[in-house]
Amino acid sequence: MLKMNHDLEAALKEYIKLLEHEEYYEAHEVMEEAWHPLRLSNHALKNLAKGLINAAITFEHIKRNKKNVQEKAVKVIASYERYKHLSSDEIEHALLFRQATQKIEALKMQHKEMFDVLVS
Repeated sequence: MLKMNHDLEAALKEYIKLLEHEEYYEAHEVMEEAWHPLRLSNHALKNLAKGLINAAITFEHIKRNKKNVQEKAVKVIASYERYKHLSSDEIEHALLFRQATQKIEALKMQHKEMFDVLVS
């Protein structure tokens, strides 16, 4: 369990750094690697981690200007939207999860034309 927590902490730090460098696919990969043991153990933070994975992929779609990018972006970020509320002061690695969600929220604002239904 200790190793899993360390892996999650390291993954969150790397995820945030990769988002800052617009390396969204790589951010997705880092979090997905940490998510697999969470998912298999039914860890309480598995859904929040999965939401962050999907959020990163959303911005990779936008970066690559994929066909039907707005439709894909809104669909893929839905997992993040569904679970972002789990990022609270009471969870493990709360500061890192909060920083990650703040990065995603800032990216949503940066691309608000994609998320006009989600950004107020």
